Amino acid sequence: MDLRAATPETASITSSPTRFIARQPIFDREEKVFGYELLFRSGFENRYNAKDGTAAACDVTDNFLNADAGILTAGRKAFLNATRQFLIDEYATLLPKDGVVIEILETIEPDEEVLAACRALKDRGYVIALDDFVYDERFQPFIDLANLIKIDFKLSSPEHRRQAVARFAPRGIQLLAEKVETREEFAEARECGYNYFQGYFFCRPQIIPSVHIPAFKIHYLRILQAINQPDLDRDEIVDLIEREISLCYKLLRIVNSPLFGFRREISSTGHALALLGDRELRKWASVAAVLGIAGDKPNELVSTSLARGRCCELLVASQGTITQGPSMFLLGVLSLMDAMLGRPIAEIVSEIALPEMVRAALLGEPNRFRKILDLVKSFEAAEWSAVSDLAAQLHLEELQISAAYPQAIDWVQKIFQI
Repeated sequence: MDLRAATPETASITSSPTRFIARQPIFDREEKVFGYELLFRSGFENRYNAKDGTAAACDVTDNFLNADAGILTAGRKAFLNATRQFLIDEYATLLPKDGVVIEILETIEPDEEVLAACRALKDRGYVIALDDFVYDERFQPFIDLANLIKIDFKLSSPEHRRQAVARFAPRGIQLLAEKVETREEFAEARECGYNYFQGYFFCRPQIIPSVHIPAFKIHYLRILQAINQPDLDRDEIVDLIEREISLCYKLLRIVNSPLFGFRREISSTGHALALLGDRELRKWASVAAVLGIAGDKPNELVSTSLARGRCCELLVASQGTITQGPSMFLLGVLSLMDAMLGRPIAEIVSEIALPEMVRAALLGEPNRFRKILDLVKSFEAAEWSAVSDLAAQLHLEELQISAAYPQAIDWVQKIFQI
């Protein structure tokens, strides 16, 4: 792949079919990603409302087997909701047993047909989870087959959460806390004995009063400030990067990677920056700086921030406003900086020279940049109504959105492979 192939000017985001696939990360107790729940929707006008169970099952299977779903899971477990028809028509057997977790929805009753289908899956080695589970005696046959039970932390009381662990853990059933939105809820779930955690707690900052940012992170912030000046001082940027050996190494690995396809090895920071245009310099120095700032934070936090930036960049490029791409990329990348640094975003923004539209958007002002960021965040969370409303306001087509998201995820995965 050459340099041009990696830029938004030449990236096509209108080649995918009109289907929405979002993902929500599922973490283990060490905050490492165990898998992703994949959430599907066929379009703005159809919020996964297939009247025919067989059609719904086919849609789920087709979406997973589609290349986009493979990109979104990155080789980890895919958690997939199963309809009754999906189960009894054995569509799950089309899916790789080592790559999926079949979630039995809370609306499915344990009748003989469904139980026979679930037993067959269990015998074949599939992992079975019970989604949004609330205990009732009639669900005992499902419990006997379950490998994993998901407890909704938004709809359950602390007592119910603890009782679930006491009831199911001794049977060897693993517990997953879903809709965990704060660090406090994550800590509670882990202390109670839950094995897995789903929600956006990892995106929420732990604000520590008067926290001192380590010197090396301040250095990365200075680099971000330098690369976002209207007129780049390349000598200053080379000097800043070369003061931090790990950052220099990251940047050289990126520039020497297949993403650029240069025919000879780039051996110095100055040489690397000389070969990059201003737009690419800003982007790749931002990537390297964010990787350094994140430090010991979960990799998913870095992945999400970079994916947001790339997705925002692709969306503005699809509207013909390529010149705004670098600013949109920066906006997405900085949108989780409060979680990375443990400081309010207003404090961080005050310390970096940023384009005014980016600064305002980060502070929550309702400008066009903020709407694009909110659109990407809504897609991440599978908040389809918000996606529809924001897309209409921004005059974006379904194909532009549905294709930009998996392309952004794929781009980030290539970065982590460098």
